[in-house]
Amino acid sequence: MSYLVNLKVDGRPALVVGGGRVAVRKVRKLLEGGARVTVVAPAVEPELRLLASQGRIALKERPYAPGDLAGAFLVLACTSDEAVNAAVSAEARDLGILVNVADRPALCTFTLPAVVRRGNLTLAVATDGRCPALSRALREELEATYGEEYGALTELLGRLRERLMAEGRPYEAIQKALEAVFRGGAPRLLAAGDREGLRRLVREATGLEEP
Repeated sequence: MSYLVNLKVDGRPALVVGGGRVAVRKVRKLLEGGARVTVVAPAVEPELRLLASQGRIALKERPYAPGDLAGAFLVLACTSDEAVNAAVSAEARDLGILVNVADRPALCTFTLPAVVRRGNLTLAVATDGRCPALSRALREELEATYGEEYGALTELLGRLRERLMAEGRPYEAIQKALEAVFRGGAPRLLAAGDREGLRRLVREATGLEEP
């Protein structure tokens, strides 16, 4: 059983060993999180070369070598060479660096959930590496269920929470008010673009006037 966390990688050095399509997906996610990404692989997809030419990643087109992990905060290994993946995992563990090896949970110190992002809202599904296909299937269901309005909802509730806290309201009262906004139909009103209905709901639930 794992302990699920949100890892902040903004500004931190991350190493990706591998240059195929899986590596491309990993690099995209790391860049979304603000990581400083280095890719090491003897052959890479064109998209990785493009990112390197734009200065968005550092690229070393050569095989992985011991010592490549020095200074990394985390490393993702996604090569088709099992010996390389195992070597990366072993070096990372020796150095106390977080490591994920694609589809090899036994070589990982962390696994990556299937994720749906709606603004600052993150929905994650994890099977501890037992069945990534199930995680992907459930992620697709979440994508269909929770639309872009949930990103706007997160911003709305965050803004209201700050205002309620500034007024000095008790924690329990704030939680109750925000839950009332959510359960009162805020996602539906946001999806429909019903600003007047949303203002009325916020006023009734919190006593605040939403512009």
